[in-house]
Amino acid sequence: MIAKYSRYLLEFKRPSGTSRGVLHEKETFILEVSEGEQKGVGECAVFRGLSFDDRPDYEEKLKWLCENIDQDSQFLKEQLKEFPSIWIGYEQAILNLHNGDHLYFPSEFTRGQIPIIINGLIWMGDVSYMEEQIQEKLENGFHCIKLKIGVDWKSEHTVLQKLREKFPKDALELRVDANGGFNTEEARMVLKQLSDLHIHSIEQPIKAGNWTDMAALCAETPTPIALDEELIGVTENDEKKKLLEAIRPQYIILKPSLIGGFSGSDEWINLAEEQKIGWWITSALESNIGLNAIAQYTFTKHSKLPQGLGTGGLFTNNFVNHMKLTGERLLFKA
Repeated sequence: MIAKYSRYLLEFKRPSGTSRGVLHEKETFILEVSEGEQKGVGECAVFRGLSFDDRPDYEEKLKWLCENIDQDSQFLKEQLKEFPSIWIGYEQAILNLHNGDHLYFPSEFTRGQIPIIINGLIWMGDVSYMEEQIQEKLENGFHCIKLKIGVDWKSEHTVLQKLREKFPKDALELRVDANGGFNTEEARMVLKQLSDLHIHSIEQPIKAGNWTDMAALCAETPTPIALDEELIGVTENDEKKKLLEAIRPQYIILKPSLIGGFSGSDEWINLAEEQKIGWWITSALESNIGLNAIAQYTFTKHSKLPQGLGTGGLFTNNFVNHMKLTGERLLFKA
């Protein structure tokens, strides 16, 4: 088997506000493996400033993988456990090598028979920009919307109040993502205000790593809490179990590119279900290559919740899109 990689810069159509600041471009790496006439493609979607593997030796490790591509997969997984975005690129490339075309996890989804229901994501910005995005999502038939919060809570709270006045909880599910934007005392106040508005859940109300404070919040919260960044960098199964037992969140959010690929996500799902913790899967600004693979994987997990998958529409220079969005229904197209 032969492997090679290339660096690629994705350009945003509109600068996108995140907890890491405003993004104008997104770096990623495309991994290709070949065996005879067969070829497989995967994406190593490192997320600068957020990925556990945002390290100076990242490309060096990619080169190492290409040189050792014929090694046993368990050996490679162990060697790449601190490079989750490289590992998922390898998983994708090998799956694509075996399944051909643009397939990673063949299913009713890839046959165009059953869609994945996703939430509509509202990017950070001033109130008018956020309201403009919300209106667009509602017009397109979304029944679940996720808003980024934690920058200007007073304004964000006003937007949520206006939304709830127009749409009751049984007509519109609202999720919020704080990206660790509050301290513990602020979070207690926000959790109560969110409860008054019947918000479905809040992702990462306080910064990751504060297990004691997060556990206290989860134990008493009137609004369900979902862990997100908290999962990043936890690579051993025993540590994953310890984290969930210590914090006991209501939900966890799985970003395969950041938490050990598909196999790492499987481990988190198994542990969460053992402890009756809910979960859903979210993409993390991958190109259409990674997004396609993650969507195919997501379908195989049969979650009944709306998923947090992107649609490939953020970038001006994305790869060919093998999915289409009809309202909130994400469909595969060959």
